[in-house]
Amino acid sequence: MKLLVTALAVLCLAIVPALADVNNGNINGTTDAWTFNFGYVVSDTFVPGATTNIIGFQIGLWEFPGDTVTSLDWSISSAEFGGTVYGSGTASGGSVTDTFISSNQFGYNIDKVSVTGLSVPVTGGVTYWLNLANASVASGDPVYWDENSGPASASESALGTIPSEAFTINGSGSGGDMPEPSSILLFGSGVLGLAGVLRRKINL
Repeated sequence: MKLLVTALAVLCLAIVPALADVNNGNINGTTDAWTFNFGYVVSDTFVPGATTNIIGFQIGLWEFPGDTVTSLDWSISSAEFGGTVYGSGTASGGSVTDTFISSNQFGYNIDKVSVTGLSVPVTGGVTYWLNLANASVASGDPVYWDENSGPASASESALGTIPSEAFTINGSGSGGDMPEPSSILLFGSGVLGLAGVLRRKINL
């Protein structure tokens, strides 16, 4: 039985690295979105749950049909649009993946864009800002960051405070979105249930 409990504990610990991710909620695609090219910058807060190294992020976008993002400028800083800059760059080529999800009622394509290849150390419990600008598509059209009114604070360079946008920040060792709290509870209850069943069988 002790061996079983140890194995289950190791299994639980195996999902801990995914908790390095910060998820501001799902892509909405139906309410509003904010331009981050043509000189506009959009900035959202995030707070890592643990000290980690940021290796990438995903964002939800509204794009004109046929458009695909080829590059965008990003930075991670201590304040909206600036302050101390912990990392910055232009994501392009193989570090940007644009995936179509659906079309919305306004005629835009809703896409998920993933940016990889980052290496930005951050400290758990500290508030950072993800700043996006200069998105580029071959047609030269505007590109819009999807608004989902998640828990983050957000700003747009021309207007100031706005509702927050759809994004996930990936920490090192994590392979995707942070699990929903309900998923974690479901997984935990399943593990405990399995342990109970096996213990009952052993004692019979």
